[in-house]
Amino acid sequence: MAGVIAGHTPEARLAATAAAARPAVMDLVFGTLRDHGRGDFLLGRLLEKQLKDALVHALLLVALFRLEQRPADAHTTVDQAVQAAAGIAGGRLKALVNGVLRSYLRRREELLAAAAGDEVAHWRHQHWWIERLRTEQPQAWQDVLAAGNSHPPMSLRVNRRRAASADFLGELAAAGIDGRALDDTAIRLDKPVAVERLPGFADGRVSVQDWGAQQAARLLDLRDGQHVLDACAAPGGKAAHILELADVELTALELDPERAGRVRDNLARLGLRAEVRVADCRRLDDWWDGRPFERILADVPCSASGVARRHPDIKWLRRTADVARFAQAQAAILDALWRVLAPGGTMLYCTCSVFRAENAAQIEAFAARHADARRLPTHSPTHATTGTDEELQLLPGPDHDGFYYALLQKLA
Repeated sequence: MAGVIAGHTPEARLAATAAAARPAVMDLVFGTLRDHGRGDFLLGRLLEKQLKDALVHALLLVALFRLEQRPADAHTTVDQAVQAAAGIAGGRLKALVNGVLRSYLRRREELLAAAAGDEVAHWRHQHWWIERLRTEQPQAWQDVLAAGNSHPPMSLRVNRRRAASADFLGELAAAGIDGRALDDTAIRLDKPVAVERLPGFADGRVSVQDWGAQQAARLLDLRDGQHVLDACAAPGGKAAHILELADVELTALELDPERAGRVRDNLARLGLRAEVRVADCRRLDDWWDGRPFERILADVPCSASGVARRHPDIKWLRRTADVARFAQAQAAILDALWRVLAPGGTMLYCTCSVFRAENAAQIEAFAARHADARRLPTHSPTHATTGTDEELQLLPGPDHDGFYYALLQKLA
């Protein structure tokens, strides 16, 4: 927690945690991060002055989260927190930890009533984030914020080259895993499970991929023999789905060598082949051989505001200036990729954002810059959308995360 508050991602910290303890630690860390606006508010009311020790500050946030989630275990939680404080800063803050937590228990009703009246504590997002959604999604902003505080669904994509969805549902049931079909290859599990429990995962018969993300390959309208580019491919889920749907010649680009390795690993597990290259898609001279692509997937870097419940640190690490910075990079990527798209070909623009600057406004600006661009209709697989026929804005909900899609055709 202290590392996250300092600006580091929780995944890097959790990687160093013992495997046996990792699930429990992850549940505590992610839960505390989802509720950080609330926990920070409560701690501000409980402390007489700002606490300078980052580790003890994080310990108190985790303890407050656990006290809210498990009030029946209050004595154990306080005792464990005090014991943990004994190993921090020479134990000099043990009494403070004990006093703060016992004060919370005495003042619980008063503190929770105050938290309910504070917007950041209530919605558990930064104020600028709340205001942006309130303006851009006037009918759905509360639902989007609530979804950002929830546990994400776990969805599977059955590799139709190796298994049939109906058969795989039976295999899941036999393994004691309940789920339901979302479409002909997508399954939503009733409860998340470790991938090791999924039948056929190691054999490449199934992948874990959010249902919203699974719309990308379908929207590309793939045909056998096409020359296809996945311009920002890591970790490889969308690239793999493209190859599962059609026999295409796929080039997958990824800027980071380690993440490019994950793309290769995912394709190898699924028995699929593509040319995976480490390159910046904007620097055409570094990777393009001059042969245009008939389909391009531009799954661009973004604020990830549509998947915040999977990465709850995003809610607290992002700043409003980051959205403008991402939008600038997205525009540069779109302009570069347009040059390698064949006349008559289509490019699918994709983000996992719910902010207009990265989505509708980005595409409107692109269309204004390029007279040879025509926007094509998209078709929603679900009712949880906003926008027009020329865009698909999936808002985070029970079955999928938040994604944006727009199809652009290059006029001949």
